[in-house]
Amino acid sequence: MTETSKIAHLLERFAHGVAAHDRENPGHHTWGIGMSSFDLERLGLEEGEEILPGIVLQADGGGTGNFRILCDGQHDEGAEEEEEEIVDAVASEELVEPAYGPGPGTPPPLQPPL
Repeated sequence: MTETSKIAHLLERFAHGVAAHDRENPGHHTWGIGMSSFDLERLGLEEGEEILPGIVLQADGGGTGNFRILCDGQHDEGAEEEEEEIVDAVASEELVEPAYGPGPGTPPPLQPPL
């Protein structure tokens, strides 16, 4: 079993994360915390366990050592727009002729001594 102080620290971090998410996204409903299966097992927690009032733990396959706030909102709305801008900004034709260096076996030109 994990030490009580570690679980207390973890619960504090969860509460801070949920509060920060709810403050930044007032229109979203937070329902869970996502963690890697390894972290859940290592900490002695179980998937589906209610860790805070109304907040359940969910194994979501993320990286170890991190947790994610799970909610019913869509956070990637702006990311799709950025992707479209990046795709539109890529040139489809080459504007300058590529520079070619000397081929193999061709010595560089000699510079006269100063």
